[in-house]
Amino acid sequence: MNSVAALSPSALVLIADHRLRDEVRRIAAAADRRLDERRSPVGRHAWLGAGSVILDTVNARDCVEAGCPRRAGTILVTAGEPELADWQAAAAIGSDRVIPLPIAAPRLIEAFADHVQRGSGDGVAVALVGVGGGAGASVLAAAVALTAAAARFRDDTLLVDGDPLGGGLDLLLGIESTAGLRWPDLVVEDGRVAARALHDALPAVTPRLSLLSCGRVDDGPPGEIGPAAARAVLAAGRAAGELVVCDISAARGPHVDQMLDAADLVVLVAPARLRAVAAARAVTAWIRPRNPNQALVVRGPAPGGLRGAEIADALALPLLSAFRPQPGLPYRVERTGLTNARGPLRTAAEAILEALPEVAR
Repeated sequence: MNSVAALSPSALVLIADHRLRDEVRRIAAAADRRLDERRSPVGRHAWLGAGSVILDTVNARDCVEAGCPRRAGTILVTAGEPELADWQAAAAIGSDRVIPLPIAAPRLIEAFADHVQRGSGDGVAVALVGVGGGAGASVLAAAVALTAAAARFRDDTLLVDGDPLGGGLDLLLGIESTAGLRWPDLVVEDGRVAARALHDALPAVTPRLSLLSCGRVDDGPPGEIGPAAARAVLAAGRAAGELVVCDISAARGPHVDQMLDAADLVVLVAPARLRAVAAARAVTAWIRPRNPNQALVVRGPAPGGLRGAEIADALALPLLSAFRPQPGLPYRVERTGLTNARGPLRTAAEAILEALPEVAR
């Protein structure tokens, strides 16, 4: 028979003091609860996916600074009676309770039983990562956004360009001359941005699809995407109930970490080549500590006869789609931009939307 602990989400523990941590371990054992002990700050999936979060004052401050969202089941524990600084830290992180240990151990046992896994907002985000060079992640990300907007997957869709060295998704979509903000123009105050105001300021691809593209410069290096700005943009889209599609491609950096944290699903886009499979092994291992929800799309042709199912088995990832090259697509993108998704590209985009969590529907 499964124990209660085996059936319940674990409690995330962020406690610096080893004596206080040992006390929480003892209480958890008595309550038959599993613990997931980590160092702060942690990613969004660990933060929101835990049944409860138990932290001390130092870690509460760290999590506030890192932008962890408020959530039910956040409990601050102290060694002895809490002081003003402890209450202030609890208020800042949105803690449900402040529990002094060991004197109020029964209250922590009760708290373990009170909280179940909860999410934040009703929006959904998907990130596409290219592996192996020439994977076509940007084209597929644009196709996912276009398909979702046409099918009204959500009332609004936001396509976010996460690769400053990629040349700009506005060029790929043929709207490089359309007025609107790009990443270098975006100023985020107080770590927040309003979704409606953001959509109004961005170039519109279709009436229900907006694009936040990287800019281009005549000389000098391209501007970086700030992690706080990336976090604010994705948080705004999720809070507004939108679909947010992030094109990460081959980009790396703190802003990419924020996109991976926010994604409900990370899709690796790999060519059907042996070297791409080797690259995908490294990429999925790099992503896994930050986001375990990964899937695979394989793009042909396959010079060596590699099949999508074989690649998925080698990577231990679910295969969403293995699609063949689409004649005429490169010419169409080059001449007019990608204005709609059709054929194998649309089929792959629909498979990604179908794979998004049930809570996203």
